[in-house]
Amino acid sequence: MKYRVTCLTPTLVGDGSKLSPIDYMVWKDHVNVLDQRRILRLLANGPRFEGYLAQLKRAEKLDFASWGGFAQNYAGRRIPFEHASAVPVIEKMPAAGLFIPTFATLATGGAYLPATSIKGALRTAAVFDRWSEATMGDLVKRIEADEAEGKRIPRNPALKAEEAVLGGAGKSLMRRVAAGDSGSIPHTGMKVYMLRTSTLIAKGEGKYELGWKSARGTAEARRIDDSTPTFAEMASPGTRFEGVWSESSQRDRAKMFHAANRFASAQLAQHKLYAEWTGLAPLAATIDGLEAKLTELMSRNDACILSIGWGGGVLSKNSVSDTSAPDFRTLAKRVAFFEKALRTGLPFPKTRRIIFQDGKAAQLAGFVLLQVQP
Repeated sequence: MKYRVTCLTPTLVGDGSKLSPIDYMVWKDHVNVLDQRRILRLLANGPRFEGYLAQLKRAEKLDFASWGGFAQNYAGRRIPFEHASAVPVIEKMPAAGLFIPTFATLATGGAYLPATSIKGALRTAAVFDRWSEATMGDLVKRIEADEAEGKRIPRNPALKAEEAVLGGAGKSLMRRVAAGDSGSIPHTGMKVYMLRTSTLIAKGEGKYELGWKSARGTAEARRIDDSTPTFAEMASPGTRFEGVWSESSQRDRAKMFHAANRFASAQLAQHKLYAEWTGLAPLAATIDGLEAKLTELMSRNDACILSIGWGGGVLSKNSVSDTSAPDFRTLAKRVAFFEKALRTGLPFPKTRRIIFQDGKAAQLAGFVLLQVQP
């Protein structure tokens, strides 16, 4: 059997690699990834060799006036920007913000989808579907009892609760399905997208307005232009990956896919509420489209919607849909990374990585359609 993953929104599943500012130049609305080996061979016996090496060692990014011809003639790959409006933004960015995460790539050069991104999302959905309100309550009581006895909080406090509903090592329900890494595809479906991180600003009881995160620490900047953008190579909507799929039975797969769709519905409901709070109409329209697609799949056993990869945020990795529940917040406050955000009393999470499309804040990262085919 085979699976097919179709990107519904821009998606990045990386392998940890990033383009540094000396790996590329921006030219003609493209990120031109330099073929450094070819360039060094070209310069090896010429007078410019030492100058080029010196700039690679010292400079934060290459001087286009001196070396721009390489972007035109010696680029190993040219990745288009999703929209031309991103070009003047990236050209004004300091070098520290110019590291671009890239899609996972095989040694042969093609992009591929690691199977762990699929299995991880399915596992999170399965836990979501099997946990109850009592699960979090019992977990909080157990941790509070351990604290009272002076015991250290486990690194993964929910592991036992997960194993209780999925089964332990060697017996997990997740072993009933298996997916392999996808085959490689050309990079033609990849684009460089601009993202900005939005945040909520309190405006009276139960009311909020839109703010934007900045690297300068002004987390409540009202103007988009005052925020700090990031850039990432992502598979554009419609890009497809295919790989090998195996399962113990269609019934097990159907249960897992139905759980995934219920989890996706819960995530989209949270994102939709966020779009209403912030007044981001283009984002709300995207969410409406995803919800319509999800409605079509609810009765099917061979397809589901998942949130995978980079940029999906807490809601894509967290098996609890209601992050306002007291037991969840009590537990999350014990995680140093979340404690500061929860202390504000604002809805959690209060931020989203928003992908700009056609110059507008319109997309959420990583929503894909997973289909199993005979």
